Amino acid sequence: MTTLLYDASFDGLFTAIFEVFEYRYQDVEITSRERFHQENIFAEIHEVITQTDKSERVLKKLEQNLGKQSIHKLLKVFLSEDPELEKVILSAVKQSVKNPEENILENYADADIMKISKICKSVDRESHRMTAFVRFEKMQDDIFFSKIDPDFNVLPLIRKHFSDRYQDQKWMIYDLRRNYGILYDLETSDFFYPDEKLEIKNYQEKFHDEERNYQTLWQRYFTKTNIVERKNLKLHVQHVPKRYWKYLTEKW
Repeated sequence: MTTLLYDASFDGLFTAIFEVFEYRYQDVEITSRERFHQENIFAEIHEVITQTDKSERVLKKLEQNLGKQSIHKLLKVFLSEDPELEKVILSAVKQSVKNPEENILENYADADIMKISKICKSVDRESHRMTAFVRFEKMQDDIFFSKIDPDFNVLPLIRKHFSDRYQDQKWMIYDLRRNYGILYDLETSDFFYPDEKLEIKNYQEKFHDEERNYQTLWQRYFTKTNIVERKNLKLHVQHVPKRYWKYLTEKW
């Protein structure tokens, strides 16, 4: 067994896949360095150095065989952080190289392809819910701030949605679980990676006065318009799962 260790980046993964073919490894696994635990003392370790030219060659070949949408599907699998993401992506690439005339991502009889399909549906669902339930709060520096804690690493997938929708205000979305975010400055939306985890325990103290007033008004409105006799919690949770309530002002 040969274990390829990479840096947990998308380009790093596809560099590793390139080197699987380059060195003609047969019995092989790919894993990130941060998740690696050597259980087999006889396993051969291959350290992968990320090289964008190798990564791009694999992606270009996949695009020729499967189209751009399929590359986007594999990106979703990567962002899912599934423990077997490297395995199923490598399997898809091998199948595509072996059958270049077929769209192997539609071969749902294959267990790895079926898993890719299921992962993509889950990631799509989480992305959609993030666009629906994200709540911005105006801070004293006039930046609209939102904190999220999604099951999957969906920030790269929702950046365009918010960049297109909120072009007239500065905003920031921060992923609590993964310690990075997106900052839009009225011109560009870029990812930022703080050296230390942002301390947001008492971030409400930095609310703009307008934000405090708005939240108070919204909570009053929600309370006044709520008809207790017609309350249907089961239906409510079906449309707005409880794990998203922490984002909603009216639920505080």
